[in-house]
Amino acid sequence: MNPDQNIVRCAWCGTDPLYVRYHDEEWGKPVYDDQTLFEFLILESAQAGLSWITILRKRENYRKAFANFDALKVAAFSQEDVERLLQNEGIIRNRLKVNAAISNARLFLGIQKEFGSFSNYIWGFLPDKKPIINKLSSHKDLQPRTELSDRISADMKKRGFKFFGTTICYAHMQATGMVNDHIEGCIAR
Repeated sequence: MNPDQNIVRCAWCGTDPLYVRYHDEEWGKPVYDDQTLFEFLILESAQAGLSWITILRKRENYRKAFANFDALKVAAFSQEDVERLLQNEGIIRNRLKVNAAISNARLFLGIQKEFGSFSNYIWGFLPDKKPIINKLSSHKDLQPRTELSDRISADMKKRGFKFFGTTICYAHMQATGMVNDHIEGCIAR
C-alpha cells in the first residue's frame, strides 16, 4: 500500500515531485522576507501567459540569472545584461519580461525606501497584515483574482510595475501566503 494514498492535496499540483514539494512546503505559507517576495515577483511576472510548473522548473536558472534575486543587483542591470539574459536558454527569453524584471526591481527598491520594506507595503493591504484563509472544498472553487488583488495590482501599476495584473497579483498572494487557498483537508493547510 502506498503511504501517500490517503494524503489529501490540492489537485492542481498533480504528482510531479517538484510541484508536490512546492505545494507542500511553500504555496500558501506566509512570506515576510523581502528577498523571497522579490523572487516571487520576478517568477510570477515571468509566468504571465505560461504555466507555473514551467517557471518552477526554471527557478534555479532564474536564481543564477537574476543575482540570487537580489533586488539591488537586478536594479543595476544594464542593457548588456538584458542582452546576456536574452541568450540564457534557462529562463523565459522574452525581452519585455526581462526589461520588466529590471524595471520592477528599481520600483521594488523605491517601495522599500518609502515603506521601510516591500513586506510592509504588500502586507499592508491585508487587515492587520494577517493572511486570508479561504475555505475551499475543491480546487474548482479557486478564483483567478479578487477585489483585493485588483486593488494591489492597480496600485502597483500606478507605481509603474509591469507584468503584475490582477491574476498575477493573486498568484503572488497565494505563493507568498497572503492568501491560503489550500482546500479543506489538504495536508498543507
